[in-house]
This record gives sequence, structure tokens and C-alpha cells, in this order.
Amino acid sequence: MRIVIAGGHGQIALRLERLLAARGDEVAGIIRRAEQADDLRAAGAEPVVCDLESASVEEVAGRLEGADVAVFAAGAGPGSGAERKFTVDRDAAIKFADASERAGVRRFVLVSSMGADPEHPGDEAFDVYLRAKGEADAYVRAHQSLDWTILRPGSLTSDAGKGLVRLEAHTGRGTIPRDDVAALLAELVDTPATAGLTLELISGSTPVSVAVKSVAGN
Repeated sequence: MRIVIAGGHGQIALRLERLLAARGDEVAGIIRRAEQADDLRAAGAEPVVCDLESASVEEVAGRLEGADVAVFAAGAGPGSGAERKFTVDRDAAIKFADASERAGVRRFVLVSSMGADPEHPGDEAFDVYLRAKGEADAYVRAHQSLDWTILRPGSLTSDAGKGLVRLEAHTGRGTIPRDDVAALLAELVDTPATAGLTLELISGSTPVSVAVKSVAGN
């Protein structure tokens, strides 16, 4: 398969690119800065320079031509202000969904956040982030032309992954290594029967592949 990942230089995306490339998939990562390209090549991915904040839907759709799966894993990052929570975490996700539809890419996986809610109150940066993520999730859910799956991980850690998770519609709060998020995404990409599901993810006791199979088609 050809898989195009938005936010291709992110910590989860780089891990995912390595996994997908190692199993033989053709992987492209969308990045904002050309100097990030070597890191993607080292991960086995094709770097595609495109600023999702400023590019048009048509331009992004051009980057998605020929893809089988689109994965949105971009984020403004913890050091960004409230404005970029909307321009990246919300607006870029919406643009990527519209571009996927225009390019004829049905399978769409969106990395969201536990607690994402378009009605989330508050004006602190993290409140705005959860609201922006929630609005993006709602928009993607309304896209009937996309076979979407929304993944909402708990608090991310840099611990080594164990490959053991809890994946349900509602898991409750918890942490999850980025390694395990990437491994889970690699399974979701391969499991279109999870389309139409919004799933929370934390560390648990179930192997990643078993966890995905257990929710597929539900």
C-alpha cells in the first residue's frame, strides 16, 4: 500500500514510517521544512514538502494522488500558542480530510487526543487544544466519503513500547508509549473494518494486533 502521513516528522509519525517501510509499504511523510527530509529518508519514507497551514486543498490533494491510506498525525506541539492549535490541530486536519476526499483516498486515520471535545471549556492552551481536536474529529466523522477511524491516545510517553494496550471506545485516563501508538496505527492502517470507530488507547494487557481485531467491525 501507499500511505501518506501528515505531520511526517512528528515523534509518532517517524516511528510509524519505520514500521510501515519495514513491512514493505510505500510511505510518504508530509513535512513543512526541507531540512527534515533526511530524517524521513532514514526512516524509509519519502519526504513531501508541503505546509498544510498555507497550502490549498487542491495542493494537498495533489500530494495524496495514488495513496491508499491517509494518516493525519500532525500537531502544533506543546510549545505553540492557542492560534496554532486551531490552524494545525483543527484546520489542517479538516483540510487533509477534504484533500483526501478530492484525491479519492477513502481510508483515513486521524490521530486525535483523549478528552477531545468541541464543547470543551476554558481558554488555557490545553483547553484550546482539546476543543480544536474535538472540532476536527466532528468534521471527519461527518465525511461520509471517508472510511475514517479516529484514535485518541492517552498521555504520551517516550518509554519503550511493550506492545500491550487497552483499546476501547472509552478506556478512562492513562498513559501510552509513542512506540505503542505507532504500532497500533500500523495495525489500523491495515484494518479497514475499524472504519467508523472512535477509539481511546492506553497501555494495557492485550497485544496490539489482538486489540485491533477485537474492535474491528464493532
